[in-house]
Amino acid sequence: MYGETEPATAAERTAFRQAEKQYKLYKPSNPKGRSSSRRKPTGGGGDGDLSAVVDFHELLAGVSELPAGIGRCDSAGFVKPVFCFLDRPGFYFIPGALSTEEQCYWIRESLKTFPQPPNRTNLTAMYGQISDLLYAAENQKIFVEVEGSDGQERKEQGNDGEKTRCKIFKFVADSEIQKGETRKSIAAATLVRKLRWSTLGLQFDWSKRNYDVLLPHNKIPDHLATLAKKMAIPAMPSGEEFNAEAAIVNYYGPSDMLGGHVDDMEADWTKPIVSISLGCKCIFLLGGKTRDEAPRAMFLRSGDIVLMAGEARERFHGVPRIFTESDQQEILAVVSQLSGDDDRFISDYIRNSRININIRQVY
Repeated sequence: MYGETEPATAAERTAFRQAEKQYKLYKPSNPKGRSSSRRKPTGGGGDGDLSAVVDFHELLAGVSELPAGIGRCDSAGFVKPVFCFLDRPGFYFIPGALSTEEQCYWIRESLKTFPQPPNRTNLTAMYGQISDLLYAAENQKIFVEVEGSDGQERKEQGNDGEKTRCKIFKFVADSEIQKGETRKSIAAATLVRKLRWSTLGLQFDWSKRNYDVLLPHNKIPDHLATLAKKMAIPAMPSGEEFNAEAAIVNYYGPSDMLGGHVDDMEADWTKPIVSISLGCKCIFLLGGKTRDEAPRAMFLRSGDIVLMAGEARERFHGVPRIFTESDQQEILAVVSQLSGDDDRFISDYIRNSRININIRQVY
């Protein structure tokens, strides 16, 4: 899911993949990583510039008039401003939907609570269920393989539904590891950096691309379900309420990307995916029903929320890059609020990472 898309010549590359490559390879003109020259919210754009990237925050601030094809889609009873693309029905952009305090809360939850069992993560298949990972990282613990006298191994159900044998690991202090030990080990802080996804509520099976209702799971946390229900209003059919049943949390490191894809595993596409952005800014691409249609590019910042419902659910979309080298002032308020001793690890993490919480109504 993450990493470079497959190699292709320019002639073979689709319009969507050309855009992915353009933004993945973009380099700021300022070598010190400061903001590059001013860009227009929309424009021609070419290799090496961001002039075609829509900036809804600039539009909200009135820096420029609404470009052709972009409208305000404010809903009755919904107090926050909402933007949309007139030629891409079902897509809604809510800039600055979350306050700084709310962003910090959900960043903490994403690292502390959401990877907790029975929720599964990309680490589960290799290490089994891992409890209290953030606490272990904050306390500089080491994750080591347990040497049982009977050579015991635990059976763990993999994403392919098969039972696989999984070594047993536990967290220990660095001082508990004897010099010269050969047991397999990894720092808890490194494991946090290796997090790429966690699944809440109904568990999504990545290999089969469906929801496995037989896997142990808890319901979506009430606070998250309430937030999703409130934010989904602009995209919901009249008179209906959003019912959060599952969520996928994506964790992006400095060089990560999410290739173009379609989210089509839920039963009712009239219900939106509620997508919350936290941490570093990224570029988000919204394309067409095939990769041959050129996508629209836009900035997603910490606290922004995107809704995709109806026809928008059939469109390819992806994240070709996040920005960690520049524009750190954009998350300065978040980093500042996470600057206390209790949040020091989280503050360091979010300076170079992006978290995306996607909440879904499955049935």
